[in-house]
Amino acid sequence: MEDLRLGNGYDVHRLEAGLPLFLCGIKIEGPLGCVAHSDGDVAIHALCDALLGALALGDIGKHFPDTSDEFKGIDSKILLFRTVKLVKGLGYRVGNVDLTICLQKPKLSSYVSLMRVTLAGILEIPVTSVSVKATTTEKLGFVGREEGCAVYATAVVIK
Repeated sequence: MEDLRLGNGYDVHRLEAGLPLFLCGIKIEGPLGCVAHSDGDVAIHALCDALLGALALGDIGKHFPDTSDEFKGIDSKILLFRTVKLVKGLGYRVGNVDLTICLQKPKLSSYVSLMRVTLAGILEIPVTSVSVKATTTEKLGFVGREEGCAVYATAVVIK
């Protein structure tokens, strides 16, 4: 019998002019980017939390602390790769993932396919097992005011 575990993750980063914006490992064109210790890929950070949570391993800050110079400016794809390696080291594999990116603008529809392909490669799963959705908050809250980006992630891991 398969051992299925479900984890969820949530992350938020403040947006600021003049910084690059990375989501799901892809650079997004626009005037605002995420303020962060790493490259600020809030989507990958939420996904790491979901994977770690599925196995009750704590959160991304426990494994990749923002107080460490090792992770200053790091490409978040490396953090995801290391998280997947940890999951596999415990005898699990990623089954599927689902992300919802909350960002008022820019629109992300033209990036979603590449995001899915990028994540699937790191997770070592078919692209059909990677869901990435984007939504606005209809100009409500910090996302609507373009002060920040929030991402919800869910991951299933299987032993």
